[in-house]
Amino acid sequence: MKQELLVTAIIFLLLFIKLSTKEWKVETSLTVINILLFLNLVSGFFYIRTGTLFGDMFRTSELLAFEKNILNLGTFIISLQSYSWLKQHKHVPEFFMLMLCTLLGMFFMLSSNNLLMFYLGLELSSIPLAAMANFDLEKRHSSEAAMKYIMSSAFSSGLLLFGISMLYGATGTLNFDEIAGQLTTQNSLQVFSFILLLAGFGFKISAVPFHLWTADVYEGSPVAVTSYLSVISKGSVLFVLVSVLYNVFRGLDASWYKMLFLISVLTMVIGNLFALRQQNMKRFLAFSSIAQVGFILIGITGESIEGSASVIFFIMVYVFSNLAAFGVISLVSAATGREGVDDYKGFYKTNPLLSWILAIALFSLAGVPPTAGFFGKFFLLLAGAGKGNYWLITIAALNMVVSLYYYLRVVKAIFMDDNESPVEKIHAPLSPKIAMLVCTAGIILTGLMSGAYNYIHSLLK
Repeated sequence: MKQELLVTAIIFLLLFIKLSTKEWKVETSLTVINILLFLNLVSGFFYIRTGTLFGDMFRTSELLAFEKNILNLGTFIISLQSYSWLKQHKHVPEFFMLMLCTLLGMFFMLSSNNLLMFYLGLELSSIPLAAMANFDLEKRHSSEAAMKYIMSSAFSSGLLLFGISMLYGATGTLNFDEIAGQLTTQNSLQVFSFILLLAGFGFKISAVPFHLWTADVYEGSPVAVTSYLSVISKGSVLFVLVSVLYNVFRGLDASWYKMLFLISVLTMVIGNLFALRQQNMKRFLAFSSIAQVGFILIGITGESIEGSASVIFFIMVYVFSNLAAFGVISLVSAATGREGVDDYKGFYKTNPLLSWILAIALFSLAGVPPTAGFFGKFFLLLAGAGKGNYWLITIAALNMVVSLYYYLRVVKAIFMDDNESPVEKIHAPLSPKIAMLVCTAGIILTGLMSGAYNYIHSLLK
């Protein structure tokens, strides 16, 4: 439990900082917190112990440690990117306490080998996110986003609990290994309880038709929270979904393959069609992220080591790509308050470096070679093709063409369109510069070098 204990220690340290009589400057607090998060990230790569705790309710392995390190990296990047926004806030320690509580919940959820441990981790990772969405207290949109998120989260949690209780009634156990040995497609109660569990997962990953909260919450939340919801929260649930489907519900694979086939097609098509119409950058990336989930579900349908490896690799690439885009949007929003797609017309004339970072991020999200996003989608489609369902691959390829159009629409606005009142020159602090440099390097290097995918594949073997 090294990684969980380290995050808990940082939370308590921030609590003591907040309660201390000494009044810390915001810049000092941010510097100290970023150093702590960096040390937490680095420590995740050393002294990795594997085993189980709490009567086999908690387990850890090298693969789980790597997945937690991806989440740690994303959290650290978001912290660096949020510098311009957070330095205007009084409640910096509170923001990071909430964020690290959600991260701790995700860690417990990833390591769970029991439905109760999984549910506790899920709730710990969800409830503080509503407070984070409402962190811009003076903005009505922020409060609205928090209300919509907490209502949707409560509904999905209710479905999950109902599914868990029915699964317990059908199998007599909450342990993942014991459940896996008892599942059969002949038992309609087990199949129905799985449908409820899948619906709960669908809410958390914004899969269609459980996506209706996503765009409003993304738009109303602060940019830092939107990027956290889009990347860290969604990525952690997808990690768990792959593990649960492959290890626990392997006995129902004939049923869940058909469900995932339908959900992935709907998610890709509807996400892309709505992304075409968006004029707000956060709503645009919200529907873009919904479409990306459709591609990830294709990789999961492959039901193989390659399927797992492609999903984990794509989420790692998605962390770099999405956070690079959100990093630029965060700087522009903090400096000017402008978040519309049209506001980025002529952006290259005043901010050439930021324009290239945003363009590279969008190319990666679209799957344009040689960026890492191309290889991520290629591995997902290759894993999905392993089942021989070429209709699904054809639909995905057509959707990639549609997604290329709306990503290039933003790139065209940045480099080719004129604007009477373009965004002025933005002077980024050091922290966001480091974050965007890491993201851009990640997009290029993971695309050109095969080491990351091979390492993930070796962990799964």
